[in-house]
Amino acid sequence: MAKRTVEELRQEAADLFHVAIDAADPGPATARALLNRSEVIEAAKSVTLLAFGKGAVAMARAALPIVGEKLRYGVVVTTEMAAEPVENLEVIAGGHPVPNEGSLVGGEALARAATQAGGGDLVLALISGGGSALAVAPIDGLDLSDKIALNRALLRSGADIVEMNALRSAASRLKGGGLAYLAAPASVLGLILSDVPGDDPAVVASGPTAPGAANPSALTKAIERVGAAGFSPEKLKPIAATRAEPPTPGDVINRIVGSNSISLDAVAAVAEKMGWKTVILDRWLEGEVADAAERFHAAAQDCVRSDAPVAILAGGETSVTVTGEGRGGRNQELALRLARICHERPFKRDWCFLSGGTDGRDGPTDAAGGLVDAGSWQRIIDAGVMPDALLANNDSNKALSASGDLLTTGPTGTNVADIQILLLR
Repeated sequence: MAKRTVEELRQEAADLFHVAIDAADPGPATARALLNRSEVIEAAKSVTLLAFGKGAVAMARAALPIVGEKLRYGVVVTTEMAAEPVENLEVIAGGHPVPNEGSLVGGEALARAATQAGGGDLVLALISGGGSALAVAPIDGLDLSDKIALNRALLRSGADIVEMNALRSAASRLKGGGLAYLAAPASVLGLILSDVPGDDPAVVASGPTAPGAANPSALTKAIERVGAAGFSPEKLKPIAATRAEPPTPGDVINRIVGSNSISLDAVAAVAEKMGWKTVILDRWLEGEVADAAERFHAAAQDCVRSDAPVAILAGGETSVTVTGEGRGGRNQELALRLARICHERPFKRDWCFLSGGTDGRDGPTDAAGGLVDAGSWQRIIDAGVMPDALLANNDSNKALSASGDLLTTGPTGTNVADIQILLLR
């Protein structure tokens, strides 16, 4: 492998990140899955197409030619940035990561359409990450303001994705199998772009087509977390209640069509072809970003003892317990924290590190994440801002903006959680 400049290293990391995104392209994945189950479409009297999540537009467009004249009605709910017209379908923009009025409109439209499907009909549910916030239908006792407060508390609480989805399911008429219940007696085919560990249909977008997906221990833990994060104890009472006797859903089939593990394997394969020795740090990186940054640094220290160019890879979804008032996301904070560690305990080799959300958005920002190198921390200081103070305020976006290290892709049309790439040469 020829010696690379730092800029060339950064470009290779960005190129590998786009390999991950391409491997999770929801359009081709949806088309393949539908063609493999064409008999389900053919057997249906009519098809109601319900697509929601960050990859909803691409998934719906891929499905339409296959559904053809069987289409009875369709709803697409996605982010404001990803919302585009789709022929013969109603497109609604919701809020993410915090629901908004559009999320309520979208959730009610999905619930209404599912309810109108009858026996012999098929509800084709095209589900991708982000669906929990983008489409909301609160249970009795909660309104939109409660859902917004709940989501904000969850994002600040340090809850993992399983805990988050357990609580979101309990607070919703759509999640936790709710969509499948509403669709009965129609059949349901769920095609799912997974952004969660283990690719469990009960967890992606809080499991709208996975009946009986309750997780009592995760729900209890999540309720404790959001209570500690300031969510009103009085509002927790209806959330703690469960469906005593849920209705019987129609026939339900769920299939995973794309996932973080598929994208991670694609990155590893391409990196090896490019001449990198690949090391998978973790197939589902989770926990606090401070701990994740230390893990990457330790793994890199082990690798610098050899001369081989190394790509240390991971996928998953870390978490941040927010104590400050700044802007950023888990990927930006992970990149900034690793930049600080490497500034204090430098490697003897050139390196760069990328952490990005495959949906193109990290937290409440327009950046997908961060892409840092050995000079990043000093560039922040040279820009006249204090990186330690920004980090303490959870203001990673401002810090990485100052150093020119924000990773910006725009909406990707997919979402299979996060990818991390550390290149050492």
